[in-house]
Amino acid sequence: MSDIQLIHTEKAPAAVGPYSQATAVNGTLYVSGQLGIIPSEGKLAEGFKAQTRQALENLKAILEEAGSSLDKVMAVDVFLMDMGRFADLNAIYAEYFSGHKPARAAVQVAGLPLGGLVEFKCVAVID
Repeated sequence: MSDIQLIHTEKAPAAVGPYSQATAVNGTLYVSGQLGIIPSEGKLAEGFKAQTRQALENLKAILEEAGSSLDKVMAVDVFLMDMGRFADLNAIYAEYFSGHKPARAAVQVAGLPLGGLVEFKCVAVID
């Protein structure tokens, strides 16, 4: 087995528990769930749309730190506090994944860390 690399960037919030922002092995990157936390402030952005954009920016920053990018994402899991925001989610998500459309699952959950409204995690390839 190849060496496992732990990924960390200051451009995304630090992990809120005992885990890494992402791990990489054998050309595959596993990005941990990203909330809409503003890295410089350490707090959640205000409202669903702002949290969605910030969470995707955090995901993007981690991908780039690892030598990957949004167009190399193969699968995304989305966790929503309110499935009634699905249309808002899709509108913002399409801004980040306009041409490239990775596999995706979206589920409503009973709660997210820190009272977040949305969380994204993904699997991507690294060249």
